[in-house]
Amino acid sequence: MTNRILFVCLGNICRSPTAEGVLRAVAASEFPRLPLYVDSAGTANYHVGEPPDRRTIAAARRRGYDLAALRARQIAPADFSGFDYLLAMDRANLDELARFAPPDARAHVGLFLEFARGLESDEVPDPYYGGTEDFERVLDLCETGARALLRRLSA
Repeated sequence: MTNRILFVCLGNICRSPTAEGVLRAVAASEFPRLPLYVDSAGTANYHVGEPPDRRTIAAARRRGYDLAALRARQIAPADFSGFDYLLAMDRANLDELARFAPPDARAHVGLFLEFARGLESDEVPDPYYGGTEDFERVLDLCETGARALLRRLSA
């Protein structure tokens, strides 16, 4: 059975596409037999159709992740039945997911970092108004979160 995972942040141009790209790459190299379908979306429609933020693409590229082909989209009602996991980057977006969820939603809706133990926070902070170090921090958290989630799914 394929594990269907949707990462969610506000605009789908920084955190959630990073999580999507990192999870795909880590899964391919470290969990190659684990069947996955991975996507990302935003709770807002600010950037629909746009690629990830240029700083997101650059930070990811420095670590060997290619996010350039990804395009932002907004969460849709069908996502709550089409995915097994809807994983928000922070509590604000988790609250939005709860608000959007149809009554018959069957997906697990939670925080991405709930699977990673021992971190100082269970949220991935928005790097949009920050500097290079903020985008690097997002990558660190996404790598940790991806490995923890993949270990859980492969158990």
